[in-house]
Amino acid sequence: MEILHLTVTIGLILLLILYLKLNPAISLIVGCLYLGLTMGLGMTTTVEAIGGGFGNIMAAIGLPIGFGVIIGQLMSDSRMAHQIAHTMVKSAPRGAGLYALGLTGFLLSIPVFFDVTFVILIPLGIALAKTLGKPLPYAIGALVIGAATSHTIVPPTPNPLAAASILNFDIGLMTLAGLGVGLITALVVMKLYFLALDMGLWNAAKDELHIDNRDTVADEEISLPDLPLWQALLPIALPIALILSGTLYDYAQQTGMVGGEELPPFVAFVSDRIVALLAGALAAYAVAGRLMNRDECDRSASKGLQTAGLVLLVTGAGGSLGSVIQETGIGRSLVDSLFQETGSPLAMILLTYALALVFRVAQGSGTVAGITAMTIMAGAASTGVVDPLWIALAALSGGISIGHVNDSGFWITTQLSGFSVRGGFKTYTLAELMVSLTILSLTLVGALIWP
Repeated sequence: MEILHLTVTIGLILLLILYLKLNPAISLIVGCLYLGLTMGLGMTTTVEAIGGGFGNIMAAIGLPIGFGVIIGQLMSDSRMAHQIAHTMVKSAPRGAGLYALGLTGFLLSIPVFFDVTFVILIPLGIALAKTLGKPLPYAIGALVIGAATSHTIVPPTPNPLAAASILNFDIGLMTLAGLGVGLITALVVMKLYFLALDMGLWNAAKDELHIDNRDTVADEEISLPDLPLWQALLPIALPIALILSGTLYDYAQQTGMVGGEELPPFVAFVSDRIVALLAGALAAYAVAGRLMNRDECDRSASKGLQTAGLVLLVTGAGGSLGSVIQETGIGRSLVDSLFQETGSPLAMILLTYALALVFRVAQGSGTVAGITAMTIMAGAASTGVVDPLWIALAALSGGISIGHVNDSGFWITTQLSGFSVRGGFKTYTLAELMVSLTILSLTLVGALIWP
C-alpha cells in the first residue's frame, strides 16, 4: 500500500501540472497532502512535515541559489559572459572551433541559465559556422550539448546544488563529479553528434525554415567590455575554488597529507556554500561595477532574483515532499520491496533515472524532474545500497533526458536558429538525450567501481 500511495502521488502531481495547469510547486504540495493523509500521518503532522521540509531545504540552499542567479544575471547584463565567449572561441585553433564553442557554453552555463547562455552564444555560433563552412546544426548542437551538460550537473545551478542537500552528501563532491563527468560527457557527445551529422542526419529542406532571422542575429553589433579575461572569469572560478577547498583539504586529511581530523574553522567557513556563493556574488558586483553604474547593477540583481523565485519555490516544495516521504518511511519500504533481495545499486540508479525521465517528458522542466526524483529516492539513498552521489547523477541525467515541445529551451533553440520542429528534435532533443544517456552510463560505471 505504501508503494501504491507513492505511485498515486506521482500520478496526482503530473495530473495537476499537465491537465489543470497548476504551478509545479502547488502540485507538489497537494501531492504531499495526499501522501501524508493517506499514509496515516494525520493532518497536523502532515502540515508540519511540509513546512519543516520546505524550511530545511531553503536553509541549506535558498541563499546559495539566490547568489548564484545574481552572479549569472550580472555576468549576462554587464556582457562579461559575452567577452568570455568571444575570447575562448576566437583563441581556439580552427579545427577545434566547434569544441571551443561547446566548452564555452559549458563554462557559461555554470552560473547562467541555459536560455540566457544560448541567447548570448547564438550569434557567435552562427558566425563560427559560416567561418568554418559548416552547416548551422554543428554549431547549435555543440552549444546545446555544452550548455545543457553543465547546467544539469555542475553547481551552483539549482538542481546539482539541491542534490547535495536533498541526498545529504558533500557539495564539493558534487562539484568535482559534475565538472569531471560533465567535461567527459560534453566532449564525447559532441564527437558522436558531429559524426551523426556527417552521416546525413540533417535534411536542410525539412529541418530548416529558410527564414532570414539568422542574419539579423548574427550581424547584431556586439560591443565587448574592455576587461581582462581573468576578471570576467572570477565570479565563476572563485565560488567553485572555495567550495572545492574544503573537499580537497578533507581528502588531504584522509590520506595523511595534512594532520588533524576536522577541517580548520577558516577552511570550513570559506568552503561553506553560502560563503562561497556570496563571495562569487560580491566578485560579480565588483567586476560588473566597472561596466555598469550602481543602479544598473541593482536592477540586474533584482531581475535575477525574480527569475529565481519559481526555482526556489519548486525546490522548497520538493523538500516538503521529501520530508513527508521520510515521515512515512516509504524510502525504507521501497528498498525492502525492490532491492532487499538483490541489493543492486544499478537497479536503484535505473529506477531513479526512470522517475526523473517520466517527469521530464511529461511536464518539461528539468528542475522539477530532477528534484522530484531525488526527493522520492532520498530515503532509499540513505540506506547505503549505493553512494548518494550516483543517485544524484541518475536523477539529474533523467531530468535532462528528453526535452521537447513542452520545454522553453526547445523553442528558444529552434526559433533563434531558424529550425523547424523536426530540426529542433534533431538538435535540442537528440543532443540532450545523448548527454543524458552518457551521464547515466558514466554513473553506472562509477557505481560499479565505487558503490
